[in-house]
Amino acid sequence: MIYMQDISKCYQMGSEKVHALNQVSFNIEDGEYVAIIGPSGSGKSTLMNIIGCLDIQDSGTYKLAGEDVSRYSSRKLAKLRSTHIGFIFQGFNLLGKLNALENVELPLIYQGVSRKLRRQRAEQVLESVGLADRMKHRPSELSGGQQQRVAIARALVSNPRLILADEPTGNLDTTTGNEIMDLFAKLHAQNNTIVLITHDQGIAKRAERSLQIVDGKIQHETYNGRDD
Repeated sequence: MIYMQDISKCYQMGSEKVHALNQVSFNIEDGEYVAIIGPSGSGKSTLMNIIGCLDIQDSGTYKLAGEDVSRYSSRKLAKLRSTHIGFIFQGFNLLGKLNALENVELPLIYQGVSRKLRRQRAEQVLESVGLADRMKHRPSELSGGQQQRVAIARALVSNPRLILADEPTGNLDTTTGNEIMDLFAKLHAQNNTIVLITHDQGIAKRAERSLQIVDGKIQHETYNGRDD
């Protein structure tokens, strides 16, 4: 699913060049659940942007589902993001004037899916995340955990090849965060490929594999609690 070889990315900060990523290499197979963990400034956000085709590396090779996406035009990258990647963010990013059902339908509207089909699919995924009775509620009428479930449903509605989650429990209390992580476990059990970006060791341990990034380099890899 994800192939990264010697990925590097630099940013110019005044007169100084900052190496956000320095020759990062790893693979993620179809159906894997992987956490990328690191402190602020470690490079994990830059890595997430490259994985999500929101940014392009300066050097190295990134292949998503066998395709070298660094060769894609901006338009082709946008289409890839809308059809292959489901994004889940810490801040939910829901539109306040739309209800849960309408928020989940949005990706399908951009893809030109008919009203009947997108409504049917949105209802199905909202039911799958436990919000069958909250479809007509706006974000302001939902709890934080319910808003994140709407965001997860929106990420799933296009049947993406990859679910990319950035600190998905960051704005939630511990109990609600655990409920969301249980939902991710359920999604993984359904053979979804999940990449989770986090700074929290406890959250990272919920994945089947963790990659620890420090100063733009992968420093450590852990499988199911075993260090490698």
